[in-house]
Amino acid sequence: MSSPATTPVVIGVGEVLQRVDDPTVAEHAIGLMAAAARAAAADAGATRALDTLDAVAVVSTLTWRYGDPARLVAADLGIAPGRLIVTTPGGNSPQSLVNEASRRIAAGELSSILCVGGEAFRTRMRARRGEVTLDWPKVPAETLAAEPPETWGKDLTMNSPHETELGLMMPVQVYPMFETAIRAARGVGPAEHLADIAQLWSRFSAVAATNPNAWIRTAMSPDDIITPSDRNRMVGAPYTKVMNSNNDVDMAAAVIVCSAQHAESLGVPRDRWVFPHAGTDCHEHAFISDRDEFFRTPAVEIGSARAMELAGVGIDDIDHIDLYSCFPSAVQLGARSLGLNPYSDERQLTQTGGLAFAGGPWNNYVMHAIAAMVRRLRDDAGSRGLVWANGGYATKHAFGVYSTEPPATPFRHDVPQEAIDALPRRSAVAPADLDDPSGHIEAYTVMHERDGSPGTAWAAVRVADGRRMWARDDRSDVAAALVDGEWVGRRVVLDATHRITDA
Repeated sequence: MSSPATTPVVIGVGEVLQRVDDPTVAEHAIGLMAAAARAAAADAGATRALDTLDAVAVVSTLTWRYGDPARLVAADLGIAPGRLIVTTPGGNSPQSLVNEASRRIAAGELSSILCVGGEAFRTRMRARRGEVTLDWPKVPAETLAAEPPETWGKDLTMNSPHETELGLMMPVQVYPMFETAIRAARGVGPAEHLADIAQLWSRFSAVAATNPNAWIRTAMSPDDIITPSDRNRMVGAPYTKVMNSNNDVDMAAAVIVCSAQHAESLGVPRDRWVFPHAGTDCHEHAFISDRDEFFRTPAVEIGSARAMELAGVGIDDIDHIDLYSCFPSAVQLGARSLGLNPYSDERQLTQTGGLAFAGGPWNNYVMHAIAAMVRRLRDDAGSRGLVWANGGYATKHAFGVYSTEPPATPFRHDVPQEAIDALPRRSAVAPADLDDPSGHIEAYTVMHERDGSPGTAWAAVRVADGRRMWARDDRSDVAAALVDGEWVGRRVVLDATHRITDA
């Protein structure tokens, strides 16, 4: 079957893992990305795939401030593409990058682009603990000033000044609060809900165990997942360590996207081709204080539905799915927004095994998900896949629909943000600004110390007029109390310092 010349197609994917304990000999992220790019070219069966690139685009890195990582990757590969690109931060970036690359290829602006990302965070942390000075490269300031890379994506401020002042800024604080809101909305007790998400996470670990590119390839039972131990301490209730994203990895992944015409000129076999059919990008209300509810992600509902609509399919037409999986609450929010049951094993919700097991290399997990999806679709020719990427606190979203079959229409993309911005929103209020600083808990968690003891209690409290207060209480007796039983729906009173004075 022939395809229009500018139809975007993924021709090659590559993944790299590094397990080197000595930071003085370990490769840094640029080398890992270059290795992943070479693996992607080999996967395409096209020796000239890298030499003929129009652009190299790198997902924003956190391990090291390279300045212009795309320039360094190109140099490592010995190529000189016309365009060097970096993305804005966020776990949505890999899918957003493929969306943008596909859009520009379809428009005839590009013919071939390397989308790549990687981190060497494990090595960086070992160097820090061992007081080893790393001599990793940085692009000189004068070069950056004279020839800065392009930036693709829009940055988004995701913390309000009120949240920042309180110290409410870490995903490990926020996602377990979402978990309690989801649990209460289901109408089940803590024990039953914990058993359900343990089963969910156990299924993810089983997928990682069969994934040769996963960081942890050990299937875990539900009891293994939820039982605290020296190696699996409690982090933010109800999450143990293994229920959190695993960023202590050295990983890279690459995806080569080009036009059908360019793929043919490279001689890429047709059984390697996977077509991006459609994509969308959008975000929830940026501040968590402004979200209407914590047990729903309406931007996921709207963004995913629009991506599938553009591709001419519905969720029942999707054969393979990869949902962003930094924490169990993210998977549940994504699945429910798609109309799927996250507590059932009828649909497999991950192709990699998720960020806890397959690995969570900061902003670049979804490049691995796309690589895994491409391989899955090649093995199941004619099937369709959906990838959901997420950044922030289930804040920024990108969706992609893929198939080995060419799309009926040219690649289509949309940003349905106007409809999302019009949805109901709340606002935060400080207890000191209220005559009656009381309300009902709608979500909460308790952050634990490294020794496993309850540390700081966090709670979102809905006041009578619908606004939201944040409780932060580091008293051990209060933190210990919130670990026991169900606290969503309980009436509490906060003092001016955000502590719980009456419950």
